[in-house]
Amino acid sequence: MELKNKNLLQTEAYINGQFTASASGSKFEVMNPYDGTVVAEVSDCAIADTEQAIQAASEAFQVWKKFTAGKRARILKRWYQLQLENVDDLAQILTIEQGKPLAEAKGEIKYGASFVEWFAEEARRIYGDTIPGHQGDKRIVTIKQPVGVVAAITPWNFPSAMITRKVAPALAAGCTVVIKPSELTPLSALALAELANQAGFPPGVINIVTTTDAKAVGEVMTSSPLVRKLSFTGSTRVGKILLKQCADSVKKVSLELGGNAPFIVFDDADLDIAVQGAIAAKYRNAGQTCVCANRLFVQSGVYDEFITKFTAAVKEQQLGNGIAAGTVIGPMIEEKAVQFVESVVSDAIAKGGEVLTGGQRNGDKSSLMYEPTVLANVTTDMSVYSSEIFGPVAPVFKFETEEEVIKLANDTPYGLASYFYGRDYAKIWRVAEALEYGMVGINTGMISTTVAPFGGIKESGFGREGSKYGMDDYLEIKYMCWGGIE
Repeated sequence: MELKNKNLLQTEAYINGQFTASASGSKFEVMNPYDGTVVAEVSDCAIADTEQAIQAASEAFQVWKKFTAGKRARILKRWYQLQLENVDDLAQILTIEQGKPLAEAKGEIKYGASFVEWFAEEARRIYGDTIPGHQGDKRIVTIKQPVGVVAAITPWNFPSAMITRKVAPALAAGCTVVIKPSELTPLSALALAELANQAGFPPGVINIVTTTDAKAVGEVMTSSPLVRKLSFTGSTRVGKILLKQCADSVKKVSLELGGNAPFIVFDDADLDIAVQGAIAAKYRNAGQTCVCANRLFVQSGVYDEFITKFTAAVKEQQLGNGIAAGTVIGPMIEEKAVQFVESVVSDAIAKGGEVLTGGQRNGDKSSLMYEPTVLANVTTDMSVYSSEIFGPVAPVFKFETEEEVIKLANDTPYGLASYFYGRDYAKIWRVAEALEYGMVGINTGMISTTVAPFGGIKESGFGREGSKYGMDDYLEIKYMCWGGIE
């Protein structure tokens, strides 16, 4: 890895403003998913390190919350600028440890930085209210104050943006943070810590605990009385565990969990645009995003034409090393992820599904490269219908009526993202309102943006990230009743 700013490659945990080895001295290896080479050895923290980070964040909170909004905003803006100045290096680190193509990695860095810029500006707009009093001698005022120490547990699929999307509003609100990144992609988090240090955050405001013992570290975060808020992005299974653990101390919690996104194409859709949207929504990051199109539903009148065009477009997607020019789809993150994709494809084939393209690894049995796949003749009794695939596999279902596809689309415990294509405006309103999802993409396969609220309903979680709503989970409302005015 050839970096212009070699200080960005950090391998120790970041606690109280210092990069530090774990108390035990233990380390773990970070692997490049493309070729299995060891990228770095990183501090493997445990309970004592996590407690130290939480204590540092608690002490720093007493200082940081007293900074004016303008002062916090200036430091956040500097952090944003440093991320843009180092975008090439940050993207290279991300690609090497996560696998996504370099162009996608650069897009993630810029996307992640945009949250820092946005919430730096929102820091100045944490407004309270005056409320007409209920009695003549009373005056009512509300103010908003930071909740306190925030624990953030982030995933490997967007190792930079998932941190900034959580941390930027927390910091803007006046909170301090303890971050546990995925053990598969800790280097991106530590690079952000190096830039935060340069930006001038006081010691303890940002802390990063790198570990392979997610269970133990998570239990410390959820049980500590010093932690007042938990923000988690990951699987629904783990999210439920963390939610139960947080109940004992009644912490504020926001969860962004699994998805099973429908992608609907109606007879009146522009098929060329729908195909482009399906490629973007399905195969970005090798299908490893929570908002990826998981089930494609195409109306019978255009099914054959769509699937022909879509399969041709999928065949053009170039697999390879994320660092290499021209690569559109990189490796999957680890062996068990590939094995799961293989299992759902095998299940579909066994039940009568047809592979139109892909359907296997690209390379030998140790390769994490899985070919972009299209499945036809799929039915609702297959795993590809009910499971979050989290890989480059697109099952294409046929439907007849609007009522039928709404029922199919909503037939899942998840409710994160959904997409549909059509040109009848009355139908667009009906479908958009009927879909039981927190986000709906209409004639677009790209819905993530800083300025809109990101989040789901049902078992996809609760809380929103980004937009003006993204600050709410990091603030408490305090009501003050003033008496004796008359």
